[in-house]
Amino acid sequence: MSHYFTNDYVKSEEKNINVIVNNIKLKFIVDNGVFSKKGLDFGTRTLLENIDLNKIKGDILDFGSGYGPIGIYLKKVTNANVDMIDINERALKLVAKNAALNNVKVNIFKSNIYENVNKKYDAIVTNPPIRVGKKILYEILFGAKDHLKDDGTLWLVINKNSGAKSLAKDLEKIYDVTIIKKNKGFYIICAKKR
Repeated sequence: MSHYFTNDYVKSEEKNINVIVNNIKLKFIVDNGVFSKKGLDFGTRTLLENIDLNKIKGDILDFGSGYGPIGIYLKKVTNANVDMIDINERALKLVAKNAALNNVKVNIFKSNIYENVNKKYDAIVTNPPIRVGKKILYEILFGAKDHLKDDGTLWLVINKNSGAKSLAKDLEKIYDVTIIKKNKGFYIICAKKR
């Protein structure tokens, strides 16, 4: 079975969607084979509506960008430098189209986890790919620490049915963890590098 984090694509059927987050109007092209093709998913929306924009500045990494809602929104509302990575080539093409559509300049590149990431960030923001399994998920979230500047933060959304409570507890081993919001089973977590 094909997943949105693989490159064995189903047939392309691009469509346009309009999204409003915190009164910011955004337009996106979405497609088959990329996460949340029907529109902005509830978890990502909850993350964007609750992220502390006062703490999101400098250099930001949107990990697992999909078609680009996180990084494009953050670029639109901050003066940050935004890098966006994904393993899915179709997603990366959509991010480029969507950045142009929303008049933002972001740096887009392909990376399998952090293999092509060669700098440190003030914040890494993600709606992580839960379906990759716990081993790779933990590699992504715990590996973020090596790509954060001192006092950098990892922002993520995870559903309680996907292990939000145990994940938050595990993250406390290397981060200062704050649960920012719980909304309909989704946890918004800010993990600060110690």
